[in-house]
Amino acid sequence: MTKPPATRHPLHNRRAFRNALLDWFDQNGPDYPWRQTADPYAILVSEIMLQQTTVAAVTRNNRFERFLAAFPTLESLAAAPEQKLLRAWEGLGYYQRARNLRKTARALLDRHHGDFPRDPALLEALPGIGPYTAAALAAFAFNQPVPAVDANVARVLARLFDHAHSIDSAPSRRQLRAWAAALLAPDQPRRFTSALMDLGQSLCRTAAPRCRTCPVRTFCTTRRPDALPVRKARRGTVEVTEHVLFVRRRDGALLLARESGSRRRGLWRLPERPPEEAVPFRLLATHVYNITHHKVTLHIHRCPPASVPPAPADHVERFHPPHSLNGLPMPSPFRKVIETLHAQRNKE
Repeated sequence: MTKPPATRHPLHNRRAFRNALLDWFDQNGPDYPWRQTADPYAILVSEIMLQQTTVAAVTRNNRFERFLAAFPTLESLAAAPEQKLLRAWEGLGYYQRARNLRKTARALLDRHHGDFPRDPALLEALPGIGPYTAAALAAFAFNQPVPAVDANVARVLARLFDHAHSIDSAPSRRQLRAWAAALLAPDQPRRFTSALMDLGQSLCRTAAPRCRTCPVRTFCTTRRPDALPVRKARRGTVEVTEHVLFVRRRDGALLLARESGSRRRGLWRLPERPPEEAVPFRLLATHVYNITHHKVTLHIHRCPPASVPPAPADHVERFHPPHSLNGLPMPSPFRKVIETLHAQRNKE
């Protein structure tokens, strides 16, 4: 698509740019739960949840509120048992983030007596907190004029300034941050940063940007917004096939395996076996799901308890009674499969 040329420059007309953006935000900005507080702990939780995860996934089923209900304070998070922590994080993926969040809580208690430092450099020195999260905490929790550039803001800025270089490079990241700092409304950084993020999320989207309704379209210097931002080529999707066993005893206990890989370590799932060991058992269902750059086709086979092929030596597998399943952390696709199969059994 080709958009009309800009009639004003965002840096030369900063006051007008800020007013246009903030007026739009006041009328259209969603009232997310983490925007209803200035508590740095709650904002930290929201920022870690939103890393590599959509807003919709975080707001779905009140995941943010439920996590805070389970761990309402730094102290409760720092002392969280592993399985309870992972269960509260379920559905958000990238479970190492939950462990890192617990490390952050422990470091805040050990180094700062539970008080969040206001200096972004001190925040960034905490485990699990990078430059963006430190800037976001400074802006949203302490209303400091610190530019926070996430993927949405980077996309808006690349189009505003017609930046035709890869935004993944270090020079581009510095340039985007400099533009964000120059545009930032110094008297209301929390509101301005939220507005810029929402603009990228709702109108200045990756695909099919809604330029006609954009409140700052007359400041946007690119003519081809759909060609920006420039990014490194994404990895292709890898297709994976998994065969797992559904093994249930007469008392209802279900055989589950504990994940040991870095991505899902500590979660419980249906035990996997090589195709030649699983295929002889009756196929119950096939489920397809996506995780990072993988598309997984999951085949579920019913296997009698007495016929379970031996597990690899380094695997932990055990039977869990039905009443304990809800409290176990599981990858979402496996919980959905198990709940579906249990529901089918109850109908039979």
